Amino acid sequence: MGRYVARRVGQAALTLLGVTIVVFLLIHLVPGDPVRAGLGTRFDPVVYATLRHRAGLDRPLLTQYVTYLGHAVTGDLGVSFNSGVPVRELLWQRLPATLSLAGTSMLTGLAIALPLGFLAAVRRGTWVDQGARLFSQLGISIPDFWIGILLILLFTGTGGWLPPSGYVPLTSDATQWARHVTLPALAIGLTVAAVNTMFVRSAVLEQLGQDYVRAAEAKGIGPVAILRRHVLRNSLVPIVTVSGLQLAGLLGGVVVIEVLFAWPGLGLLTYQAVQARDYAVLQGAVLLVAAVFLAVNLLVDLLYAVIDPRITLR
Repeated sequence: MGRYVARRVGQAALTLLGVTIVVFLLIHLVPGDPVRAGLGTRFDPVVYATLRHRAGLDRPLLTQYVTYLGHAVTGDLGVSFNSGVPVRELLWQRLPATLSLAGTSMLTGLAIALPLGFLAAVRRGTWVDQGARLFSQLGISIPDFWIGILLILLFTGTGGWLPPSGYVPLTSDATQWARHVTLPALAIGLTVAAVNTMFVRSAVLEQLGQDYVRAAEAKGIGPVAILRRHVLRNSLVPIVTVSGLQLAGLLGGVVVIEVLFAWPGLGLLTYQAVQARDYAVLQGAVLLVAAVFLAVNLLVDLLYAVIDPRITLR
């Protein structure tokens, strides 16, 4: 196990190195000048040249990248061109909002998908199965931002029950946090549920067709016991895989939903950085997203061995 984790960490480090190279080159190929955007209408050639020199943008790209990489290794991700705040501090400020939204959305999606997919598999061919498949198709076909708009119209425009935007930290006021997170989490959670419902259904159906299920039935074991003791646990491996990838994507920031609901997370920060051509913030945000994605993938692999002891990690 230890050797496996060490090898995966080494692979993750190389992957992050590749991410920094690709992102650095792509950002500098995008038209626009962060210093010019930051100055706005107050353009002065002397000030412009001074700021570019201070930011190191007048140096060759290779020199800029080596300097950035050397600082990034020590945790220094630079300073925002737009606000003058260290990028590490900006990311740390936005991370709790993204974590709370991603976690709530994932729990919402799984709370819908697990029982619905399980029932669809057990009641295959019935109206329950047909309803689950219809829900899945609709959820996959409709974009999450459109679901968000419909939720705003329903719960805010009609009755004014829930706020349409904004964010309150969980540590400040749990009630207000719950009221603000409900709509964006539901908009994302329904999409997550639509995808996971079919994966749960397929995983359970695959296990129901295995020989050990027929052997247990031949021994007289009841269907409820078979489902609870064997089928459910053996179905978790593919479900954990899909859920882990979805969670990693959500932690990276759901840009459109965060912009729609004015949710101050990593997705909104990335969107604002693209608009302002804020190279340092954009590079730091993408690097953090890549690191989170790799960490979640490693955690999912480790969970395989916990769920199914027959799986060995080498």
